[in-house]
Amino acid sequence: MANTTPTTTPLPPTGFLRLAQIVGNPKTNTPPLIPIARTSFLNGVKSGKYPKPIKLGLRTTAWKVQDIKDLIENIGGAA
Repeated sequence: MANTTPTTTPLPPTGFLRLAQIVGNPKTNTPPLIPIARTSFLNGVKSGKYPKPIKLGLRTTAWKVQDIKDLIENIGGAA
């Protein structure tokens, strides 16, 4: 059985995060910051539950680090 304990990776103080950095990617062994499925996260963005992304290019979408930090803090406070 795989180890499902999340590893703590420090977030930069500013910048952007791509979707795979937020929800993880098993193909590249990227651990999730928020343990949620990709589709569930995107549905939450669409409904307004999670922060809106920023388009950095035609095919590049990212989220502000501070928005994700705030989301993690809010989720942790709700538990």
